[in-house]
Amino acid sequence: MRAHLESDIGFYYTVGAFTIAVFVVALGALAVITPAGIGTRELGGLVVGFALFMVVYFVSVTVHQLEDLEEL
Repeated sequence: MRAHLESDIGFYYTVGAFTIAVFVVALGALAVITPAGIGTRELGGLVVGFALFMVVYFVSVTVHQLEDLEEL
């Protein structure tokens, strides 16, 4: 695990995975605490927005990785 975190790309992927884990735990906590507090429409918008954010994040990490390979 430590070797994975020593590279920039490995660190970025780990941060992305951690962000997704925090989001899933937060949604689970929200469902337990207030099951009627958030509607399907709002939940769908929240999930779709977060998914789009994570797609852009991982695409930018991949582009960064490709730029590093191009410099070699």
